[in-house]
Amino acid sequence: MQVSIETTSGLERRLTVGVPAERIESEVNSRLQKAMGNVRLAGFRPGKVPMKVMRQRFGAGVRQEVLGEVMSKSFQEAIIQEKLRPAGQPSIEPKNLEEGKDLEYIATFEVFPEVEVVVIKDFEVKKPVAEVTDADVDNIIEVFRKQQGGWEVVERAAADGDKVNIDYVGTRDGEEFDGGSATGSDLELGSGRMIPGFEDGVVGMVAGDEKTLKLSFPEDYHSEDLKGAAVEFKVTVNNVQEMVPAELNEELFAKYGVDEGGLETFRSEVRQNMARELKNAVQGKVKQQVMDAVAAAHESLEVPRALVTREIEALRNQMFQQFGGAAGQDLDLKSLLPDDMFKENAERRVKLGLVLSELVSKFDLKVDADKVRETIEEMASTYQDSEEVINWYYSNEEQLASVQSRVMEDQMVEKLLENAHIVEKACSYQDALAQGQSEA
Repeated sequence: MQVSIETTSGLERRLTVGVPAERIESEVNSRLQKAMGNVRLAGFRPGKVPMKVMRQRFGAGVRQEVLGEVMSKSFQEAIIQEKLRPAGQPSIEPKNLEEGKDLEYIATFEVFPEVEVVVIKDFEVKKPVAEVTDADVDNIIEVFRKQQGGWEVVERAAADGDKVNIDYVGTRDGEEFDGGSATGSDLELGSGRMIPGFEDGVVGMVAGDEKTLKLSFPEDYHSEDLKGAAVEFKVTVNNVQEMVPAELNEELFAKYGVDEGGLETFRSEVRQNMARELKNAVQGKVKQQVMDAVAAAHESLEVPRALVTREIEALRNQMFQQFGGAAGQDLDLKSLLPDDMFKENAERRVKLGLVLSELVSKFDLKVDADKVRETIEEMASTYQDSEEVINWYYSNEEQLASVQSRVMEDQMVEKLLENAHIVEKACSYQDALAQGQSEA
């Protein structure tokens, strides 16, 4: 087999492969010979079809099949011979497929880059320091009460946080405009659902009141016709409703997984969950800063386009599913969610993946089985039958590998933090959560 290699640009390689005709024809003959015993053709006894006839009837199809398999196998042989590491599938361009002549084709593909890792040192990491207070627990429980509560009509002026049922008609220069009117519409005041000034204008109104609001649409409004437009809304309030939170009782506790133990156990469970969220948020904030430092130290590293394309597709599907999309829907996702939305993030993730893989080898890190177990148990603790969840993870290779990968990444972060200057900054529980979410 003849092999020649050419670097076309950056990570792209062009491999020209020549395979002797004898290898092709020998395999074609072998397959026709094996098939001969099973072929039935009119005018010939079973197993007695002449090779000449076999070639006429089946030769072209068998040869095409052999060519495909030989190109695939010889490509693998060639990259092993040349010590190449392809990143993605090659593009195959046949140059000579003529029967009786040597097979020749060109395979174009990208290779993994040679990663010269930089072990980052003396970098600063800001670590939020917070605790879950009784007031934080009270606030979350109040959120739960409102989630399970209901709306009741009240005979008073509407206030921020109330829900009002209204009729409204929007006009521009005395003419109604599309989408500017509604009847019997529920609006929670303070939700920001309407344009600026609308909800504030309804505050203080009582059932039966009418008011005309003179407002302007924002300059960045999505409708070109209404950007910055001065309009009027005639608003009629039908009723005012206030939120009545659910009672702190066994029924409420059961909805959040606490079937016994009363308020004390419920508060304890809520606090534990909040502490877990806080821990994850702080770890996420710290981890993101470490990853930023790693990425910055390897900014010039070129990454294979094939891997970036694959990562873009994964991020696109992930976003589609997060927004309620289901597999099998007949949608052009590339038009809805174009590549440019994900390219920068995809390139960063591919780069970090390549660098972290090299760092794992450099530090000779091994996945800590105890930490894997601890991580799985922590995730399982939020379910009623935690043991069943733990067993599921350990019986599912894909899910277990995902947790192992996460733990390995955490171990790498811990290793790199040995060379960091950690600056602790006290903050509230909510601020710590917000910082962790902003870095996610």
